[in-house]
Amino acid sequence: MCISESPTARSGHLSIQEPETRAPTDVELVKGAAGGEREAFACLLSRHYDRLYALAWRLTGSRAEAEDLTQDICLALPDKLIRFDGRAAFTTWLYRVAVNAAHDRRRQQATRRKAAEGWEAWERGRHQRNRQRDDEQRWLARAMATLSTDLRDTVALSLGEGMTQAQVAEVLEVSEGTVAWRMSEVKRQLSALAQAEEER
Repeated sequence: MCISESPTARSGHLSIQEPETRAPTDVELVKGAAGGEREAFACLLSRHYDRLYALAWRLTGSRAEAEDLTQDICLALPDKLIRFDGRAAFTTWLYRVAVNAAHDRRRQQATRRKAAEGWEAWERGRHQRNRQRDDEQRWLARAMATLSTDLRDTVALSLGEGMTQAQVAEVLEVSEGTVAWRMSEVKRQLSALAQAEEER
């Protein structure tokens, strides 16, 4: 059974209480899930599914794509858990899994598009979509789509997840200086895009 931490006794209130049941740590749940314990795996998903889906949405810019990506990650997770070594926090490791899965999905989608339409037709369609104006949320999603994969991943983790530069650097396996440069480049590119549209 998934166990939540029990509330502590109120200050100054003396009473005999049952021993508190400690909630299992992520590492404990991972160990159990990797060993085939279904309840441990279910608890792990219950604890982290929402933040995993939120990151997937930010990485893809589409709720439907985010749902598919999150499901793909959850299905593959039991086999991946045996490779979790505990050197990083589980959330950091899980974010890395999500980013890698998003990369794989993008490559697969690009291959299908090229096969169906041809690379040039796909490029024309992408630029045309980037020129379409919409409300603020759609504009931001389109603007993010113009960024490189590295920049998009960085801003999704930094702004979307509220992670520090050090945490983002750990997930993406780059230096903090690289993260700082990427965030500066994101601001520059989005500002330039907004200004260019205002001048039309």
